[in-house]
Amino acid sequence: MIKNSLLSFAFLWLISLLFSAQNLQAQGLPNLGQTDSWMKGAIAAMQRQDFETANNIFRNLIDSGLPLPEEMPYYFAETLYQLEQYDNSANFLNKYLELTGFAGQNYQGAKELKDKLSEPLQEIQACQLCDRRGYRYKTCFTCDGKKEIEQECSYCKAKGIVGCSRCAGTGMITKKNIFNIVEYFECERCSANGRLTCPVCQGTKKEVSACRTCGGSGRLASDQICSHEEHGHDTSETEK
Repeated sequence: MIKNSLLSFAFLWLISLLFSAQNLQAQGLPNLGQTDSWMKGAIAAMQRQDFETANNIFRNLIDSGLPLPEEMPYYFAETLYQLEQYDNSANFLNKYLELTGFAGQNYQGAKELKDKLSEPLQEIQACQLCDRRGYRYKTCFTCDGKKEIEQECSYCKAKGIVGCSRCAGTGMITKKNIFNIVEYFECERCSANGRLTCPVCQGTKKEVSACRTCGGSGRLASDQICSHEEHGHDTSETEK
């Protein structure tokens, strides 16, 4: 989950850096040599089918804060596609097409990649075993997938009793007689105790309710790419 959040942050950061790069180019300022070096290293890794290395280089490039080449989103999208991170790949590909349009050096490759992404993205949408980004759900470790669990009563905060609403917890109620004089009476609802047995847990301090860890779904998000097959993964295992 942390990895997914970092990539989402990286995507937003990338957009900012791309605009910074465009501003620098408009001002006639050169890109830093480190950027070109990283790009060449990432592309070389892609050419030898080492997409994990390419992925790491692109992430380092984004994290560096340096202006990014406008073709970088395309290469990163291609890398993510090869790593089966289809939703993330589509995000970077769409940004590339939005920024470069028909003028991009890799426009034809981007069109082909968009076509290749169509089928896996449809599989993700149809799959019940993964979230909308294609990451496999894992079984909730708290309820073990049962969706409900015995836990501390949330209504009485595990005290087993609640304040009487009729007497506001005082045990006494007041009434005015015909002479407009206030008279005090013991509260019949709580027998003048000011407290009542919790109506939810019946004083046990426990309740069977939707698991708070998973929100009653019985599953949690993970960083594991989904194969869309029932026995393709151990759903309790997160990505190593």
